[in-house]
Amino acid sequence: DSRVRGWFLLDSYLPTFFLTGAYLLCIWLGTKFMKNRPPFSLRAHLIVYNLGITLLSFYMLIELILATWEGGYNLQCQNLHSAGEADIRVAKVLWWYYFSKVIEFMDTIFFVLRKKSSQITFLHVYHHATMFNIWWCVLNWIPCGQSFFGPTLNSFIHVLMYSYYGLSVIPSMRKYLWWKKYLTQAQLIQFLLTIVHTLSAAVKPCGFPFGCLMFQSSYMATLVILFINFYIKTYRKAPSRTAVKETPVTTEIKNGFHKDYFAAANGFQNNKKAQ
Repeated sequence: DSRVRGWFLLDSYLPTFFLTGAYLLCIWLGTKFMKNRPPFSLRAHLIVYNLGITLLSFYMLIELILATWEGGYNLQCQNLHSAGEADIRVAKVLWWYYFSKVIEFMDTIFFVLRKKSSQITFLHVYHHATMFNIWWCVLNWIPCGQSFFGPTLNSFIHVLMYSYYGLSVIPSMRKYLWWKKYLTQAQLIQFLLTIVHTLSAAVKPCGFPFGCLMFQSSYMATLVILFINFYIKTYRKAPSRTAVKETPVTTEIKNGFHKDYFAAANGFQNNKKAQ
């Protein structure tokens, strides 16, 4: 699309390709590097990082709503050229959305440095690596029009999600964070709504490229399948009696805080340490 020529990182695919390769290499080498080293805490870094992503997501959400509203975007199907300056405004926000995907590579790097290997799943790496590359293609060929809907929903979800992550780093806030399961449900609803919105333009066309609609629907379907699998494994699989008996009270939990912290916070001390 001639309207995005000269925009940072868009004129050549090589930067996106090499950044993705560096991301995957950092996971592999970082895991090996951290294997025999103690995990980093990174509490202050995580608070700043999650706050930053939350604010960026909030900006993109508001700007997309305002730009599409002022441009008179058709919710059912919107082409690439009829809204004039509003299309340029949407494209500028979607560039930030694309760029945010490389920033979010830090999600995984923090997991590596904190030795949270259980969090570095196929779903996690697949989602992060593919989104950055797909949105390079989106910005180059379909940077506005029907492309606005998914990022609008996703920006809203990310405001909630990164707020949750940021608050979970603060010990006094964890008792209020009972809504993690509902975040996953919201993500699934987001993917399903995006598929419905995408296919609506295929049922009643408006000039938006048909092949792009089919690709986006197919990609979102893979995320639905993977997220449903994650949801079932995480929230629906009851622990066995043996697992419950063998799990100590101070076992390290999934959100990244060390078991010794919870032991101290709840007033328990290891007898050997006390002696």
